[in-house]
Amino acid sequence: MALEDAKQAVDDAFTRSDRRGLSYENTFGGATSFVRRRYTKDLNGVDIAVTGIPFDQAVTNRPGTRLGPRAIREASALQSPDAPYGWGFSPLEQLDVVDYGDMAFDYAKVSEFPATLEAHSAGIIASGAAQVTLGGDHYITLPILRAHAAKHGPLALIQFDAHSDSWVDDDMERIDHGTFVYKAIKLGLIDPARSVQIGIRTDNPDTCGVNIIDAREVHATGPEAVAARIREIVGDTPAYLTFDIDGLDPAFAPGTGTPVWGGLSTAQAAVILRQIAGVNLLGGDVVEVSPPFDTTGATAIAGAHVAMELICLIGWNRLGLGA
Repeated sequence: MALEDAKQAVDDAFTRSDRRGLSYENTFGGATSFVRRRYTKDLNGVDIAVTGIPFDQAVTNRPGTRLGPRAIREASALQSPDAPYGWGFSPLEQLDVVDYGDMAFDYAKVSEFPATLEAHSAGIIASGAAQVTLGGDHYITLPILRAHAAKHGPLALIQFDAHSDSWVDDDMERIDHGTFVYKAIKLGLIDPARSVQIGIRTDNPDTCGVNIIDAREVHATGPEAVAARIREIVGDTPAYLTFDIDGLDPAFAPGTGTPVWGGLSTAQAAVILRQIAGVNLLGGDVVEVSPPFDTTGATAIAGAHVAMELICLIGWNRLGLGA
């Protein structure tokens, strides 16, 4: 399909027959799958499956991230006609990327949610597809890590965040978005020595052995140096990347539950993500986008760009680029 065919394209999420190629459907209309990928539950031969987890019952401040996947999909439509800038390849044309839709769960049985999400992720992973997840609050990362670690062993965690999420909580049944890192370490899901948190700017003296590149260091040393440090820490360890949108400064991402001043700019985040191409990334998520507090849509736009960068990082390895 070429640009001149836009007048004939509509609802590519359902009407397109292929899993590759850009979309020239009008960005302001139609069904809003992630970057106009085809909605499907068939993962046979799929490289990357994008899935939404509309869950926000673990938040400690402002709610609303259950609406995040929908808002991120809508914002992503603007990226659907073009290859991502600066990468030198076009993952939407060179890889089989689909929108796997949102996970179904009973909102009134919160205790069942972790196992439901772990099974959801395990099914995607077992198919051979990489999972890119649209949250949802940050608790969702813990069951996703369980599913990845069950197959690959302890992972390196690359975490963009204002908060360490490593506050002490030895009750593994509690569902809390501020303790998932602590629990992931205690459960042996991640290797703290190979893990790194970027953008931290809230006090928590016990780092649990995780490497910290706080927001002040990002501003002082620059994104290129930060990316180099991430690559040094992670090495060739299988990695998972989680991007809490509050890692960005509220000036760039106001629509989130626990905003903290002094954070990363979108420009800094874009450079860091691009410069870590080649890390052994197995999957990733973008979480904590809360549309009720996102009056301009800037936060959802940032979330959609982060999700596309995750696709690029995974695609970089799947296509053997830079080898």
